[in-house]
Amino acid sequence: MWKAPNRPNHEITQPYNDGMVTIFAAKDVAKPGYAPQVELTKKVTLPYAEQRLGIQRYYQGMQNQIEIERVIRVPKSVPVNSQDVAQTEDGRKYRIDLVQNVLDVYPPSLDLTLVKVSQGVSE
Repeated sequence: MWKAPNRPNHEITQPYNDGMVTIFAAKDVAKPGYAPQVELTKKVTLPYAEQRLGIQRYYQGMQNQIEIERVIRVPKSVPVNSQDVAQTEDGRKYRIDLVQNVLDVYPPSLDLTLVKVSQGVSE
């Protein structure tokens, strides 16, 4: 008889089967006194699982005048912060607005709140 894997803390196994996301570190390379010029440096490519964007999170973003587009869950592997940029397989780039640790899933995961980029971000 098949038996499910025993997780000592009763954690849920998280599948990441919705696609791949590339995380870039954003750095301002403009000379002091000049307009900001963003340079992206690739950090890592990770699989992700799409999460539900709740109505409360959506409207809180609107109150802060940001347009939250998606929430994705990625494995916790490298440090990701709110200064980074995420690019999905379709080529769309998003600013990472919020990084949250997810409890009770295996492997350890992060939820990334992705915001629509209104200004051009180039590599």
